[in-house]
Amino acid sequence: MRLYEMLRLLKISSGGIPDRELTGVTCSTDKVKKDCVFFAIKGTETDGHRFVPLALEKGAAAAVGEEALGMDGYVRTENSRRAHALAQSLFWGRPQDGLKLCGVTGTNGKTTVAAMIRSAAVSAGMGCGLIGTVNTVAGGRSAPSERTTPGPEELYPLFLEMADSGDRLCVMEVSSHALAADRVYGLTFDVGVFTNLTRDHLDFHKTMDAYAEAKGGLMENSRFSAVNADDPRAGYFLGRAGGETVTYGMEKGDFRAENVVLTPEGVEFTCPLGRVHLPPGGRFSVYNGLAAACGALGLGIPEKSVLRGLNLFQSVPGRLEKLKTKGKYNVYIDYAHTPDGLEKVLRALREFSPGRLITVFGCGGDRDKAKRPMMGEIASSLSDLCVVTSDNPRTEEPMAIINDILAGIKGKNAVTEPDRRAAIGLALRSAAPGDTVLLAGKGHETYQIVGRSRLPMDERELVAEIENEMN
Repeated sequence: MRLYEMLRLLKISSGGIPDRELTGVTCSTDKVKKDCVFFAIKGTETDGHRFVPLALEKGAAAAVGEEALGMDGYVRTENSRRAHALAQSLFWGRPQDGLKLCGVTGTNGKTTVAAMIRSAAVSAGMGCGLIGTVNTVAGGRSAPSERTTPGPEELYPLFLEMADSGDRLCVMEVSSHALAADRVYGLTFDVGVFTNLTRDHLDFHKTMDAYAEAKGGLMENSRFSAVNADDPRAGYFLGRAGGETVTYGMEKGDFRAENVVLTPEGVEFTCPLGRVHLPPGGRFSVYNGLAAACGALGLGIPEKSVLRGLNLFQSVPGRLEKLKTKGKYNVYIDYAHTPDGLEKVLRALREFSPGRLITVFGCGGDRDKAKRPMMGEIASSLSDLCVVTSDNPRTEEPMAIINDILAGIKGKNAVTEPDRRAAIGLALRSAAPGDTVLLAGKGHETYQIVGRSRLPMDERELVAEIENEMN
């Protein structure tokens, strides 16, 4: 693609810059190469406009930004973040046009719902890409994810890889951060799925209304929307919908679950497609299944394949994942890191745990501090024993975070251990036959963020190591 063609389609004046064949598009000076276009974007930690001279010095064909810099090779646009997203789409040849796109948003359940929809597509013999928190899948090949919703520089090459590999569908998690930061700006989704809205990311969004507003952007840009009718904000999301809608739920909704049975072996319910059996979980698993069914049907996947795909579904790593243990207790790992998420998984485990419930959890550093005492209260109220520990403390002191959690603890059933490995050891050594141990917060993560560093930490390996020490 040539520079003038891209600028014309972006409705940006060329400013007399020489036309040339483009080699790339980037907003990172580390990725600038000769004859690429550099987009200067104002971020939370730095301002890309500071690096325009460096980008031009490194050979960029042009630099695009919002500020009046007055230098050769630089042109202005109203919103460089959005222009960058559109430019990536143009440079990569609009690969999304060869895919049916399904976006899944909500506080909890995105990863599982997206994986369930892909399971339905695969059951129908349809090539389906996946973009999410745990992994990405293109052409049937899986790779670990860096973040839930990638930025445009990673997103469009992924779309191209999917289309070139024969995928005709793509289901992706769409985070509130991605929507607020315009990572998916310019995309129209064939299907948008809303799971639920509970407290999370208020360090970023500040208010629940702003959080809802960000997520509502997915519904606004979807031709068909599936909305959880039982969520208190269902009306808001239906109001934001830009096309046809369907609602689902256990109490209300067009597509409803009935005859729900929760057992240690799994969750069963009846929906308009028939009887569904899912891996062990609580009521949240029912909602996930309903959301996935509505999303899959919206993509045009046949009903029989949707039902078969749900019944063949295996749990996602780190989502109420049961570990193989040597002891006669049960150990589960779950990503629950919000008040609502923690409450739901604890209530689910209560449904089929014969003995005591022991919870190991912490709260992330440099994140919403107000949820810490809330999670402390929930964990202490629903567990027999709480072991409060660290969970990605980042730049905060672990004990400062733990003290915030302890402010919400009710009763005397909590102990503290900042070292997460030691905390898991304490929980396992406290567990008797029939007890259940929940390791909450890390889920699929195999690291602990301390300061600015990611230190290796896989709780599956830790449990095995500790049990070997115990025997």
